[in-house]
Amino acid sequence: MNKAFPVVSIVGRTNVGKSTLFNRLAEKTKAIVFDREGVTRDFLSDTITWNSISFTLVDTGGVTYDRHADVINKQVQDIARDCIQKSDVILFVIDGSIPLHPIDEQIAREIRKTGTPIVLLLNKIDKNSCSEYKDELEQHFHFNHQIAISASHGKGIAQLLETILSLLPAEKKQQQQESEALCKVALLGKPNVGKSSLLNALLHHNRAIVSDVPGTTREALIERVRFHQDEIQIADTAGVRRKRSIHDTLEQSMVSSTMYSVKHADIVLLMIDAHEGMLSDQEIKLTYYAFDEHKKGLIILWNKQDLVTDETKKQLEYDKEVHETILDKVASLSISCQSEKNIGKVLPLVKTVWERYSQWLNQEELFSVLMTAMEKKTLHKSENRLILYKLKQINTAPITILLTVNEPKWFNESHTRFFENIIRKHFQLQGVPLVFGYRKKNQ
Repeated sequence: MNKAFPVVSIVGRTNVGKSTLFNRLAEKTKAIVFDREGVTRDFLSDTITWNSISFTLVDTGGVTYDRHADVINKQVQDIARDCIQKSDVILFVIDGSIPLHPIDEQIAREIRKTGTPIVLLLNKIDKNSCSEYKDELEQHFHFNHQIAISASHGKGIAQLLETILSLLPAEKKQQQQESEALCKVALLGKPNVGKSSLLNALLHHNRAIVSDVPGTTREALIERVRFHQDEIQIADTAGVRRKRSIHDTLEQSMVSSTMYSVKHADIVLLMIDAHEGMLSDQEIKLTYYAFDEHKKGLIILWNKQDLVTDETKKQLEYDKEVHETILDKVASLSISCQSEKNIGKVLPLVKTVWERYSQWLNQEELFSVLMTAMEKKTLHKSENRLILYKLKQINTAPITILLTVNEPKWFNESHTRFFENIIRKHFQLQGVPLVFGYRKKNQ
């Protein structure tokens, strides 16, 4: 949650359209909307700007009063109520297409006690046929600010935003712009490898729900961590299982949310349970997905080091030798979220990889290194000699190098690997992918 801005929280029971409203207003963060109770667990937040005024919008889990709720649902309720207490404005969402619900009454009584300005939102007022309960509900609750909306269709949204701005505390309502994050980081891995525990450790508070139950994290939780003078944006994502193991449509949505976060990240932290003693096929696929396919900076975090035995160490060393072609290129760090071993080294390593990922290499030095290598080993395609005339780095994040050659179609994957290996030996590029392009001389 960005504490630099006033906080506006969306509150209500389950399945009244809170996440749909959040998605209607939010620009960067998107909640999973699914016709099932209790989909939202951890709160989601995004910075909203309207008429040059910014505020933090928070989507909370559905409030319930179930005394027999399980451990996860109790944490959901604790988080929702914590968000309520920290709010400058509360958006109380109810389903305006149905009669009064008893839980809505309980929530209304609870939030009135906070003394925080409240806007009652009668959602799902899409058609005249659905608004027969509108007047009854407005008269029953009788809040100072009541708006009929349709989060799905955008009805009443402009009026809602104007109302929010009118209720923001004067001392906090100032024209502000969110500072740019140094880089965007996504936590990736199988379920239960410690992603949420790491996020909590880096934030120094319990932002994400942590449980032994697989699939606890459902939506990407985006937070900012300050490291010296910089801010790093970190997204905690849902665990990814093998495709053939996924049968639930909600889990499919969770995985889609995870992959979206990876695609929009600069650096991926792939967390692996070192206690398991071997790399799974799924983890190798995730490595290639992030590093080779999407060209993201990659750091492998070998978590749960406090549980590693001599036997698992041997298995891991063997696995690293088997997969050395990819693991030699990426950065890595052994950590333990439980004992906090090396947690303090995670952000420095992220910054180091980001500096490598976003750097401009010395082109004269780069060209000299490749020409020297080609003099020692002449490259051919069939009987044709391959010639490099010049090169130019044309982009960073990822580093992209354009080679001017005699015939681009003669250069294949093995030649590209040759160039990459030479460059990696000369420059410190661990954790950083390289992209190559070819063009013909005089083109």
